[in-house]
Amino acid sequence: MTGTTTDAAAIAAGIDDMYDAFLAADRVRFDGHLDPDITTWETHLPGPLRSRAELDAYRDSRDASGARPTLSRLVARDKRIDVYGDVGVARYLLVAEKPGAPAEHSRVTDVLRRTDDDWLIVHHHAEYLGS
Repeated sequence: MTGTTTDAAAIAAGIDDMYDAFLAADRVRFDGHLDPDITTWETHLPGPLRSRAELDAYRDSRDASGARPTLSRLVARDKRIDVYGDVGVARYLLVAEKPGAPAEHSRVTDVLRRTDDDWLIVHHHAEYLGS
């Protein structure tokens, strides 16, 4: 880890809280970890989403169709976090478990920027690795 241990711990705690918020279906809390100009690139998404507005439109459509994932567990493992001044880079393995199904794994990189009182994700990139 580079940067301060305190900054890296704050980023790690934010990532954990974000996924806890997803499990709790607390979109407001989840979104509190995202920069308004976030870019989101994930294997399952319909191309790169280049803003929070595009992400919101995708999620609204997905949720309205009843396709929001139901998970029993969502956890970021094996985190590696580096901090370079006001920029943080987090890399980790995301483990998602649906009830009665094998765990699915994704390789994730988040780029964050420091705000006055927090760290916000400005770029999220996830590659699905399988079960």
